[in-house]
Amino acid sequence: MTERSQIATSFLPLPGSAPVEWVIEPGLTSYPDALAFMEARAEAIRSGAAGEMVWLVEHPPLYTAGTSARSEDLIDPDRFPVFAAGRGGEYTYHGPGQRVAYVMLDLKSRREDVRAFVAALERWIIETLAAFNVRGERREDRVGVWVVRPDRPALPGGTPAEDKIAAIGIRLRRWVSFHGIAINVEPDLGHFSGIVPCGVSDHGVTSLVDLGLPVTIADLDLALKAAFEDVFGPAAVPATELARKAG
Repeated sequence: MTERSQIATSFLPLPGSAPVEWVIEPGLTSYPDALAFMEARAEAIRSGAAGEMVWLVEHPPLYTAGTSARSEDLIDPDRFPVFAAGRGGEYTYHGPGQRVAYVMLDLKSRREDVRAFVAALERWIIETLAAFNVRGERREDRVGVWVVRPDRPALPGGTPAEDKIAAIGIRLRRWVSFHGIAINVEPDLGHFSGIVPCGVSDHGVTSLVDLGLPVTIADLDLALKAAFEDVFGPAAVPATELARKAG
């Protein structure tokens, strides 16, 4: 099987397609509200009633369980609310200081290739981090994006320590994607201790601020949009969103 690092990751839309809606949600969004919105939007995209969308949110502290989550990886079930997400993957944490990008795209108008889509999401994250001179890396045996930590003691056997900085979890319904990615800007990293993040216990988690970078969520959003357009094509802030910000 071809390694993800060798897969072509361009997911540009068909010529003449409308730009992807790019919406930044203010405040904290409840997880049930996010699930309900994504379900409805994905159905509307498939029926032709709505266009593609990237929705940027922050959540209050919570854990989500993907379809591969193991009960033993939920270490502290009473710490925060736990939600069944319906996406691929295992347990993950969401909370303030972490940017979640929900990606609702019509892969029928792009590429019907799940592994290539995951590789494209990884490339999007890696290019975003590069804007801050952070080298994010993919791992063939682990989905997500990782940062090598030469400032930390090596693992047994001499393997360099590395931390996860971004998670990926997606779901496809009739080739419309939903769920997406999460990048740690400045979350409380201690909140990850209530789970085994993504089922990986040999490595830690980090954030841009933990790496010593004074990056804000707003800074990240600008880099996310630029990198998104390299991989997935044009994105535009809807007029209603511009009017809300102006008001």
